[in-house]
Amino acid sequence: MDTNTAGSSVAGASDEKIAALDSFRTSELFSDAERAALDLAEAMTRTPADVSDEQFGSAREWFSDAQMVELVATIAMENYRARFNRAFDVESQDVCQMRGITPPLPRH
Repeated sequence: MDTNTAGSSVAGASDEKIAALDSFRTSELFSDAERAALDLAEAMTRTPADVSDEQFGSAREWFSDAQMVELVATIAMENYRARFNRAFDVESQDVCQMRGITPPLPRH
C-alpha cells in the first residue's frame, strides 16, 4: 500500500479518497466506474479468486477491451506483489505519509 498510495496521490487521488477505500461502495467520492473496478479488484483478491459474471460485466460497462486487459493485469500484479511481500515479511518503507490519516497498525 505504501508505494501504491504514493503513486495514487501523484496520479491525483486525494488523501481523503484513498482513506475511504474501505467504503468505496457507499462513499460519494467514487464514481460508478471506480466502484466497478474496485469491486473487480476485491473479487480477484479473495482466496480463491472468485469473479462473478456480474462483476466482470459491470466493469465491462465502463472499460474498453484494452482497458479491461490493463485493469485485470494491474490487479493481478498487485496481488502478486502483496503475496510476495507477505511471504518475505516486507514492511512499509514509509514512502507515503498521508496528511491527517492514521496509518494501519503493524501486523505483528
